[in-house]
Amino acid sequence: MHDTTVGFHASHEQVRPVALRDAVVRAERAGFDSAMCSDHLAPWSATQGESAFAFSWLGAALQATQRLSMGQFHAPGQRYHPVISAQAAATLAAMFPGRYTWMALGSGELLNEHVTGQPWPRKTERMARLRECVDVMRALWSGEEVSHDGRVTVDRARLWTLPDQPIALLGGAVSESTAAWTGGWADGLLTVNQDELTLERLAGAYRENGGRGPLGMQVHLVYDEDTDRGVQTAVRQWRSNCLPNTLAWDLALPEQFEDATRFVPVEEVRRAVLVVDHPGQLVEQLGRYVQLGYTRLYLHHVGVDQDAFIDMAGEHVLPQVAVHS
Repeated sequence: MHDTTVGFHASHEQVRPVALRDAVVRAERAGFDSAMCSDHLAPWSATQGESAFAFSWLGAALQATQRLSMGQFHAPGQRYHPVISAQAAATLAAMFPGRYTWMALGSGELLNEHVTGQPWPRKTERMARLRECVDVMRALWSGEEVSHDGRVTVDRARLWTLPDQPIALLGGAVSESTAAWTGGWADGLLTVNQDELTLERLAGAYRENGGRGPLGMQVHLVYDEDTDRGVQTAVRQWRSNCLPNTLAWDLALPEQFEDATRFVPVEEVRRAVLVVDHPGQLVEQLGRYVQLGYTRLYLHHVGVDQDAFIDMAGEHVLPQVAVHS
């Protein structure tokens, strides 16, 4: 048996924060055991149309629920100074011990980071900057006074409110090369649903380069008993996300994402978003992910209305995934 966690993904880019808070409350009642959220300044499109502040929302969501563990995707280094990232996370962990437990780190996207007015470094520099941030944050959480001169600068920083338990730092990766690189420092891996051969290679690259801890996945999906309507939802809400990473990292505005993906074919959207019309389809696919070693699954229904999906998952998917795992 695998130790499988099925969580709910809270998409700040698509849902207003009050409704999203209510959704995680509903998800807890439905039987989800964890949740994660995105951390953006801007959505990928005007259609998505939201983007609340993750740390504020996490405090409210943790207070509104009783048992869900939570974490977030996060990109320290430019929009967030790593000392601020470390302090914000430590405060949540101290207020909700055992429940705010992880951050998945990435090197960022221009969409969110350009607002500082600083130059946008090339990818290798962003990865090196992220690695420095990892060391700074871990040292601060251990109670050290930290000074650092490099791609980020820290002067005699110390956190006076520390987490009761270590906060896991996961590596966010969608390519084999990034997964291999994160294996050298991460406490786990977080990716998104892709074809199974790519997922198998990602896991192998991570483990072969020292990667420890669980493998996690954010699963983009639409559940609708009308398949055609489900596909329309996926295209309307998620087509702007269907870009090669080498391009997505370097676009600054939602309008640019919309222009760049205006002619993305439906088939490409369906490769990025699972469109299912029956709970059994989702159970089967999640079971395959578990067999590949991905035991932390965060379900992201890309439609705006979350209630019907949460209720369906609670009744028909969550009990079955435990059987399949």
